[in-house]
Amino acid sequence: MARRFVDARQLLSDLLDRHEGGAASPIAHPDHTTFPSVVDADAFLKELGQAEHSGAIAIARGRGAKREEISHVRLIAPDILYSYLGRTPVSRLAEQASARLVEGIALHPGLLDVVSNLVDAWKRARSWSGFGPEDANKVRTALLLTQAILDGCHINVDYRTFSRRIAGDSKALERLEGVVVRLLGRVLDLPPEARPREALRTLGLERFAPPLLIAGRVDLGGADLSRGPPLYLGFPPKDADQIRFRETPAYLLTIENFASFNRHLIEADQQRLGTTIYVGGYPSLATQQALRVLVGMLPESTPLFHWSDIDPDGTWIFRTIERAIERPLCPHLMSPGIAESYGKTSSVKPHSMRCPVESGIYRLVEYLTQPEAKFVEQEELDPRIPV
Repeated sequence: MARRFVDARQLLSDLLDRHEGGAASPIAHPDHTTFPSVVDADAFLKELGQAEHSGAIAIARGRGAKREEISHVRLIAPDILYSYLGRTPVSRLAEQASARLVEGIALHPGLLDVVSNLVDAWKRARSWSGFGPEDANKVRTALLLTQAILDGCHINVDYRTFSRRIAGDSKALERLEGVVVRLLGRVLDLPPEARPREALRTLGLERFAPPLLIAGRVDLGGADLSRGPPLYLGFPPKDADQIRFRETPAYLLTIENFASFNRHLIEADQQRLGTTIYVGGYPSLATQQALRVLVGMLPESTPLFHWSDIDPDGTWIFRTIERAIERPLCPHLMSPGIAESYGKTSSVKPHSMRCPVESGIYRLVEYLTQPEAKFVEQEELDPRIPV
């Protein structure tokens, strides 16, 4: 149903709103049945008459008994109506805002594409991620933070110090982390279903790195843990070089899920033939660096495995670890065959991840792009020794 107006300026503004939204020659209707008084109705008619006299609009009247009554108002000359209302066209506002967005910032080409799309949306009177031209300063701050992350300015800097150094506000990143992650996603591969804070943690932006949990025939520093070893050890990722392998493990296995990590130790490898590491879901940058150090202590002949959910996030975690260790990595209990046997179809749209054909997870990534692909949570599977 068409909107109807008792305020002439609201009616005229609505014509411009729909013009900016792409409507050709939009029309609007008065609401003759709800004028508060005869005085208000006269003021309404007078305002529209002045706008028509300026050449901005054309007024159409009814027929027969209603021939003196306004039927509808049509926009004729947007430029004249902008001037009549003292309103700046949204296209001009978008151009002014876009100049502020990029002033003095050397942006990655992927971010420049985003800015172009954003300005196009603003020129059509549409928002971008909930931001309009009036939010240009916020978007500029998000672009500054994003580019600084792409430039590596966040490495070895805590979350709030980074935000203060780049944006002059220690809490700016917390307020804008959603849009920052969306911008980063145009350039980097980020976990598809992760919350913004989790995605930033994988890049190294976190308050404190979570401990890394490791189980196997290992010692920590100068301590001999060969007698009555605990189920697993927890240590800060930066101290990975303090781990000592008493003997070469039969395998090294990283696991995404904490329950599956514990079950593997209790049910599958009570003898600690291999080394098993819990990576804490999406592996933080500190965890990725620690894995690189630990793998570097092992001979090339030691087989390396990773076990995650069979879903887009699981394959993203696999690829992240694979890139971090720079060694061949094999999927453990992660295959199209297992998905078909134990999985369920998902409402999640197929996700296309950049994955080279030589990656150990390539076949599963290709499978998950199919609309009928099935997902499996790793807790659904019983643990077993990697083959």
